[in-house]
Amino acid sequence: MTPFLIVSTCIFPIILSAEVPDKHCEESAVFIAIQRETPIINPTALRLSTDVFNGPIHHHMELHPLLVKITDTPQFQRLRHIKQLGGTYLVYPGTSHNRFEHSLGVAYLAGCLVKVLHDNQPKLNISEQDLLCVQIAGLCHDLGHSPFSHVFDGLVIPEVQKIKQSKGLPDDIPEKWKHEQMSVQMFDDIVKRLKAENEDVLKEHGLDDEDVIFIKELIEGAKTSEWTYKGRDADKSFLYEIVANKQNGIDVDKWDYSARDCHHLGIRNSFDHQRLLKFARVCKVNGRNHICFRDKEADNVYDMFRTRYTLHRQAYQHKICNIIEDMFDEALVRADRDLHEGKPEDMLKISEAIKTAEDYSKLTDEIFEQISSSTSDNLKESRDILNKIVRRKLPKFVGEARLTEKNISKEELKKTWKAAVQKYKPTDPTVSLNADDLPVYVVDLDHGMKEQNPIENVYFYSKRKPNEASAIKDYQLSSLLPKRFNEELVRVYYKRTDGNKEEMKKVEEAEKCFQIWCASNFELH
Repeated sequence: MTPFLIVSTCIFPIILSAEVPDKHCEESAVFIAIQRETPIINPTALRLSTDVFNGPIHHHMELHPLLVKITDTPQFQRLRHIKQLGGTYLVYPGTSHNRFEHSLGVAYLAGCLVKVLHDNQPKLNISEQDLLCVQIAGLCHDLGHSPFSHVFDGLVIPEVQKIKQSKGLPDDIPEKWKHEQMSVQMFDDIVKRLKAENEDVLKEHGLDDEDVIFIKELIEGAKTSEWTYKGRDADKSFLYEIVANKQNGIDVDKWDYSARDCHHLGIRNSFDHQRLLKFARVCKVNGRNHICFRDKEADNVYDMFRTRYTLHRQAYQHKICNIIEDMFDEALVRADRDLHEGKPEDMLKISEAIKTAEDYSKLTDEIFEQISSSTSDNLKESRDILNKIVRRKLPKFVGEARLTEKNISKEELKKTWKAAVQKYKPTDPTVSLNADDLPVYVVDLDHGMKEQNPIENVYFYSKRKPNEASAIKDYQLSSLLPKRFNEELVRVYYKRTDGNKEEMKKVEEAEKCFQIWCASNFELH
């Protein structure tokens, strides 16, 4: 039996030999590795007590005291006021969960994965500092999210940039601004504030400025094949694949939201992250250390990517969710004072809030109520849009089709649809259709890597050769896997929201026009 060192409420295995210990993930926030070639961790760490967070997905999660300090900052607490799935909550009423609980889950799973790798492969020389940094990155990876989650960086910011360009307004927004960049900025602000209270707060937990750089690099992920990162040397490149894996998309962020979102949506999750965790192992492939998995787990890995597709198809890109989030986008853009001369004081600081962490901290889902309860004339248009959402006065869904013809642009689709509407002769002579009232949307769905089979970028090892990994062979995969891994959906809505009989007649005629368009030579079914 492996002897244990019992300190306070935590139990730590002492590794006395080179044998592989039990492959399990201890639910402990403090991590100790005692080996012949590894120095004993600072005894101060042993006296640290952990806080336990209980939840419906991972149940009892113990977090390191430094992580708890981070959760107790205003920058992190704001995540309680940002729903994980944005507008999806207005379609699936069970999805009231938020970015706060998701971030706790990612931090916990990050710790579990690091511990499994350490326990199974002591020669990786994973330190307590490595563990702590990866957990902090998992905890802070979503600090940069804003109202309605992906609506802000996916819709609002790009739309604001277009408007600024068309109006000739100054545009100092980075070209490809993403919430990860803001997560780093918010994390910097947290570190600054913690140090203002206690200058040695990081040092007391064994961290230094190089570790802060490492955490920020982990949040953004390693995107290049050439090693240019400063937080850790290339021999620990595998640590960069835990929170935000830019190599193949297998990371603990995805593990948590797959389990959590399926739970709250009521959608079955066929992916078993707990099992995959036990078969994680670091192997050197093409000169770089990567996290790899047992070959027999290939189907489980595919289930992870398939679950991602299912979540997008059934929930994230649901036809009503999409149109609600489009309305959120329009309301926020119209309320943005930065798009108006003089920046009226009775409008809201929205796009310009990304310039400082202090302003950005004020952006949460509560902006919905802020606009709805305002009496400002400048916010009337935004207020009316949100009022339509509340009263369910939404654009009417006309139809959806799967696009099978490749390389057809959205502009070409809109052009052919407009021509089809103009050509169409309504069966009801009292009805006339206007293409401007029938916008076309194109929804991209895939398994995480566009048209590519995501399994091709995952490395697997065998039981007999645990230190050698390679891409899985086709004959080792199920013959029932799809031949295509992405698709485009074309959707048309009728944007008038009156809902009277005349408008409903137009919707019926639009549906007939849409069916004719789908049966045309554009190969839409």
